Amino acid sequence: MRYADGPTVEVDVHVDAPPAVVWPLVSDVTTPVRFSEELHEVRWIDARRFVGRSSHPAAGTWETTCTVVAREPERLFEWVVGDPAHPSASWRFTLTPAGPGTRLRQWMRMGPAPSGLTPAIEAHPDKEERIVARRLAEHRANMQRTVEGIRQLAEERAAGA
Repeated sequence: MRYADGPTVEVDVHVDAPPAVVWPLVSDVTTPVRFSEELHEVRWIDARRFVGRSSHPAAGTWETTCTVVAREPERLFEWVVGDPAHPSASWRFTLTPAGPGTRLRQWMRMGPAPSGLTPAIEAHPDKEERIVARRLAEHRANMQRTVEGIRQLAEERAAGA
């Protein structure tokens, strides 16, 4: 698995709440801050762009500018990191009706543009596959915490409705 291949990771969870209840949580870019060990702050710049501030023990603290590239209420919320024409990462939430509930998926792809991972790969090209695999595992863990957190919030809201 090499960075240039655009590796991806996806997690999903069944939510006992309809898409109308889940949607406000996934389309609020600040929601993942509540669950991620890496993402610490998000603020909107304008109607389509936001800045995320993250930190990692091996990389320090950094900010990225993200652009919302798809927004289909109760179905899809997608954004890219960096240049929308050549992003360093792409992220997506997908909501699919599942009976009275929702199947919530979060997906991300690395690249194709360089990212914070690029210096580590350039410094240790012989370890690229391990570096990429470890980063994907970190993303998977944070993403799983996020969809589980959204599930809990949505189900609490649905129960209180």
